[in-house]
Amino acid sequence: MSAGELLVLGAGEEQVVLYQEARRRGLRTVAVDMRADRPGIPLADEFLPISTTDHAGIAQALAGRPIAGVVSTAADTCLESWHRLSVHFGTPWPYPAAAAAASMDKAAFHRVAAAAGVPSYRWAQSEDLASLADAVRGFRFPVVVKPTDASGGRGVTGVPDEAGLDAALRHAAQLSPSGQVIVEEFVEGVNYTVNVFMSGGEVALSVITVKDVLPGPGFLIGGHTAPAPLAPEATEEMTREARELCRAFDLHDGPANFDVVVAPDGTRYVLEVGARMSGNGFPRLVSALAGVDVVAALVGLAIGEPVAIAPRHWRPTRLHVLTSPLHGPGEFVGAPGLDAVAALPDVTSVELFVKPGDPVQPFTEAGRKLGWVVVSAEDASGLDARVAEVVAALGLDVKAPMTVA
Repeated sequence: MSAGELLVLGAGEEQVVLYQEARRRGLRTVAVDMRADRPGIPLADEFLPISTTDHAGIAQALAGRPIAGVVSTAADTCLESWHRLSVHFGTPWPYPAAAAAASMDKAAFHRVAAAAGVPSYRWAQSEDLASLADAVRGFRFPVVVKPTDASGGRGVTGVPDEAGLDAALRHAAQLSPSGQVIVEEFVEGVNYTVNVFMSGGEVALSVITVKDVLPGPGFLIGGHTAPAPLAPEATEEMTREARELCRAFDLHDGPANFDVVVAPDGTRYVLEVGARMSGNGFPRLVSALAGVDVVAALVGLAIGEPVAIAPRHWRPTRLHVLTSPLHGPGEFVGAPGLDAVAALPDVTSVELFVKPGDPVQPFTEAGRKLGWVVVSAEDASGLDARVAEVVAALGLDVKAPMTVA
């Protein structure tokens, strides 16, 4: 057991695994989150109701404390704080500033990718929405409008033609902490994530998934399937590309995930990076797929332990995101099949983040998921059908609010 405390930035559903791992190790945890209702807080030893972006306030609140490591996962907004706080407290693994910049500023990533020779497409970024609109009118539509420094699908809109551009720009600006908006030409093709865990400048683990991108303008992710059905040489090349990009923004150790689209002509476009562990239950997916505990590896890295992260098996696995079936607000009633589904041998994880009576919202951003289910199989061919059976067996019940005549 390491001496000192583990500082965890965020206490949402995705960070719960960090508190669980710290408890397994006997590490005392300090949770930082603006919201007191987050599910990780009961698992923490101490709670600081401070924004994860307020690194100065966090440092002041913990002045003189023995911080053994700083960790987070599945969110880009706290990455600058991760860097600054790990340096401030002199932790064994200082999170790199360049990795934070590439993740939090999509234009910064585009510049890194271009310098590394990665195929590119047209994009423009600005806080001046009028000049940005003028620049974009010469683009090939459709385009994708995003806050440059948000994650989880917040504020992302696919715009088919110029008529919808101004509204999409205003929407993205409202959800950008800096007010910066980026517009990119839409790249058509198959969507993948390339997830790597670096160790000493080399890839210790690579997991490539196919993304289930849901219909609609928000490009929300309904799930991931791994391993992606790729030729071995394509897998090797995508992993090599991810390694070179990680090195380019100084991430020689730790996790990163890249959104990649392979166009019909075979060209690979790397859209963006999150130099942290992927969300949507990614640790559960990797555990089922490869028998690897990426959360243990991350916490170990943060407190100065050597990384040991070798796959023990490779089983086709699908993670399916559970969402409300309603197009408007509702109330969660229950999932009567939860216990039966959890006992199924091919279900490696099923988690709900809501309880009966909780209000739920339509799935318009990643933070509005109800939970997830992870299913593994010996053969990938029947995986989609099996997931559909498992979701049906859960019996998720969400009711619409009562209307008053």
